[in-house]
Amino acid sequence: MATEKVTIYRKYHAKVPADKAGNPLPRREWLRKRPFRWAVRWFGSEGKRYSRSFKTRKEAELFAEIKQPEVRNGKADPPPPSNLEDFVTEHEKVMRGQVKPRTLSDQMRALNVFMAHVGKKTQLKKISPRQAESFVASRLAAGVAVATVNKDVRTLKGIFNRAIEPRGYLSPGSNPFAKIRQRREADIPVRYVSVEEYRALLASAENIWWKALISVAYACGLRRDEMLNLTWADVDFEKHSLRVAAKRASEDVLGWEPKDYQTRVLPMPLQTVQLLVDLQATCPEGCPYVFIPEKRWQYILKVRSDGKWSDEQAIVNNLGRGFHKLRRKAHVTGCVLHDLRRSCITNWAYILPIHVVQKLAGHSDIKTTKKYYLAVRQEDMERARILQSKILANGLTDPLLTHFSQKEPKNGIF
Repeated sequence: MATEKVTIYRKYHAKVPADKAGNPLPRREWLRKRPFRWAVRWFGSEGKRYSRSFKTRKEAELFAEIKQPEVRNGKADPPPPSNLEDFVTEHEKVMRGQVKPRTLSDQMRALNVFMAHVGKKTQLKKISPRQAESFVASRLAAGVAVATVNKDVRTLKGIFNRAIEPRGYLSPGSNPFAKIRQRREADIPVRYVSVEEYRALLASAENIWWKALISVAYACGLRRDEMLNLTWADVDFEKHSLRVAAKRASEDVLGWEPKDYQTRVLPMPLQTVQLLVDLQATCPEGCPYVFIPEKRWQYILKVRSDGKWSDEQAIVNNLGRGFHKLRRKAHVTGCVLHDLRRSCITNWAYILPIHVVQKLAGHSDIKTTKKYYLAVRQEDMERARILQSKILANGLTDPLLTHFSQKEPKNGIF
């Protein structure tokens, strides 16, 4: 127990004072005649002694209060030295499998860009908030989008938190990105795809595969990866529903997890059900996936058997390019495949409570549902216009519609 105690003592320096005869004074007389500083001493996990000195006793006591819990919890040793290059290499190694491939790819991109800015041989302990601010400023000056810079700040802040705990390279409170504030960015309007535009996309689709994909995206609100990892076992034709669930890797199925890690069941309208029925009738035997074409599935199986398949590879290539080609053919402007999902969520929000919409959408935070997926539809604009027209035409506001109304005169006087 003695090694777990943080102690404070006076640490004298300079020569031992002497009396007039030149004899050394006893220790009890050093206090006023020999300069000293206050020292804090503790022992590491392997018995090594550490100390730190302070000018005043108050400073030493404050430090000892912080250091004492660390010593008791086995964190008495100072962080080991490590440069940024070694830390980045280690991070990629230890995080593989702990986070999704796309998340790790984003982390490595942010780390490599930051490493190019401050230097790969820079010691982690010497990276300062000033360098973090300089990094943000250089990214913005290079014309990088504010949203991307903010994402880099969030990513690097989380990574340097890992450098503190559990890796122990940095001491608590030394994250260089801890107090870097994200830059404000203008809200980008959500692109709402109307029912008429959805029908135009269906009419322009050249085969049943595209028709079913568009219908599932617009009517069920699935993400791109959720659609591509959808199997026929996930589709319940009798209950008119489909399931988004994690898949364990096997000979016939690729390993996969949803973004929110949650299983959810979504309703399907009759039109979507019928399109999936028609699609299933054209699918060959042996392929368990709804939207992976036969040739692509056979290629994936071959690459997997050769041990060359990576979870980071695209399950279906050129999906975005194919959708843009279809969109132009349908004369639907300015939207991407993901906008079909956003529009579906907006349609749900028109009728369903927001917490139900959040659950169906697979959002862990309801703020995401509100900020990125609820669009103002043309019908909403029209209703607002009609409401304002009625108010202006009557001259007086309706107290049931607004907080204030124009008062009627009393005895001809306001």
